[in-house]
Amino acid sequence: MPSRNHGYIQGQFLFQLKFLAKNRFTCFSELSLDLANWESVPDIAVYPKMEIDFLHDEISMKEPPLTVIEILSPTQSLQELVSKAEKYFEHGVKSCWLVLLSVRNVYVFSNPTEYVVFTHKEVLKDPVLSVEMPLGEVFS
Repeated sequence: MPSRNHGYIQGQFLFQLKFLAKNRFTCFSELSLDLANWESVPDIAVYPKMEIDFLHDEISMKEPPLTVIEILSPTQSLQELVSKAEKYFEHGVKSCWLVLLSVRNVYVFSNPTEYVVFTHKEVLKDPVLSVEMPLGEVFS
């Protein structure tokens, strides 16, 4: 279950992505995904820029996002998120960020077994999105 810190950081990542992406992406919070009969709700899903049709909503997306961001909640295990990241890659996601709030680190996975760890003092780099995000701005 999302906590106060979880909600805060989720908002911070959404803000930074909107600011840094220069309208190249559409970001969703808590979007329902149905990827080849595997259902998931990532904290943040990043898609290529798309039009939003407020008249016709979609209950769940069938297309995988480019990137998902999952924030470790106090009630989750790290293994749970790592396993979830593996499933995202199996279903076409290109990068997955796992955020560990208590130590202010972000693991950026490029596939299920390869990742780079960024601390709150570093600039996160994700080649899939071509973004460089100063994590000091996120964890402030």
